[in-house]
Amino acid sequence: MARDKTVYTCRECGGTSPKWLGQCPHCKAWNSLDETVAEPALAGRHRFQAIAATQPVATLAEIAATEVERMPTGQEELDRVLGGGVVAGGVVLIGGDPGIGKSTLLLQALDAMSARIPVLYVTGEESGAQVALRARRLGLSGAKVRVLAEIQLERIAAAIEAEAPALVVIDSIQTLYSDQLTSAPGSVAQVRECAAQLTRIAKTRGCAVVLVGHVTKEGALAGPRVLEHIVDTVLYFEGDTHSSFRLVRAIKNRFGAVNEIGVFAMTERGLKGVSNPSAIFLSTHGEPVPGSCVMVTLEGSRPLLVEIQALVDSGGPSPRRLSVGLDRERLAMLLAVLHRHAGIACTDQDVFVNAVGGVRIGEPAADLAVLLAIHGSLRGKALPRGFVAFGEVGLAGEVRPAPRGQERLREAAKLGFAVALVPKANAPKKPIEGLTLHPVERIEDAIDVVRSL
Repeated sequence: MARDKTVYTCRECGGTSPKWLGQCPHCKAWNSLDETVAEPALAGRHRFQAIAATQPVATLAEIAATEVERMPTGQEELDRVLGGGVVAGGVVLIGGDPGIGKSTLLLQALDAMSARIPVLYVTGEESGAQVALRARRLGLSGAKVRVLAEIQLERIAAAIEAEAPALVVIDSIQTLYSDQLTSAPGSVAQVRECAAQLTRIAKTRGCAVVLVGHVTKEGALAGPRVLEHIVDTVLYFEGDTHSSFRLVRAIKNRFGAVNEIGVFAMTERGLKGVSNPSAIFLSTHGEPVPGSCVMVTLEGSRPLLVEIQALVDSGGPSPRRLSVGLDRERLAMLLAVLHRHAGIACTDQDVFVNAVGGVRIGEPAADLAVLLAIHGSLRGKALPRGFVAFGEVGLAGEVRPAPRGQERLREAAKLGFAVALVPKANAPKKPIEGLTLHPVERIEDAIDVVRSL
């Protein structure tokens, strides 16, 4: 029996090569070629169809633009990330580590939405009995949640046609296969084909589709990169499986803001939204401790108070620079600024910096809090209780303003903080009740203010 011909397909760009190569010849990505079965050339009409019907060329101003209607999921934190709810005809891709809670969260949302709209849960990883067992464990009634255990795309499409749901959850996209292709489920061709067909069904029928995706060991969504381009919204489920807190972050959203986060707590009854997430990222010290500084960071439209901790200890001939939740390269740059402009040297010291609670901070507004935490640990002096700081520090030693500083200060005052060290450009014209402000222009001024406190 003749062996099926194989080709190597790039998971990043979809390009093919007749043999394995370390680097994709099309997009130059390394180690991205996967072996797949070569598809035979099909004679006759092409099977692909456009998402929308062909229309004549029109002027943009003449095209009617209407606001999209949203369907609340019953989970306030999930609605925040989605931009207010699920959009009819929208396709959402949610990815995360195994066991992080993707299926649990979606089953809870489906059960809440089933009272208002028809829903369908398609599972390719579990049987119907396993889904029912999870629903009982979570205390969900499931009276109106329709469940289908199937992995063949054509049968799923027929079930969607017969059930006419307003929301479909596919768990997961890597388990589906289409009869049009001979490759195995999870291959680049199958994932791309099934996602494209489900997107076309969503757009033509007006039903929302939620795709659950696996992630690779590097943390990226498995499958071709085109998968993220096809869908309307991409959500990442983050968090440590050993911790009870989970973060859902929007990376792409055609119907809302990106970089929004939703905070959940894993309980015996499933995932519950956290109304005050700042409490997660603040340690509960009985007394102020050296090497700790609270900052206000922005995650989408939400200001969060996060505690930055630093530990400076005597190092060997090659001192270490380690940061968790913050950019390590930026830490080395900040230490050089601290030495050059404030006269504080850590050249022979190990420096460890951590953002409490497992949150990742990518904005430069954390610079000032990081430097104050390092300074406090080096001197062994704690900052006063109720102290908060934020601001970007430049290479020239200047303290640059952070965006939306008024919202950050109001959030800090609301949570009981009394002293704030902020860039001079972020100082409000009107005083904020209960908050004493110390505006600074340079890092040496900030160090002097802290020493006086």
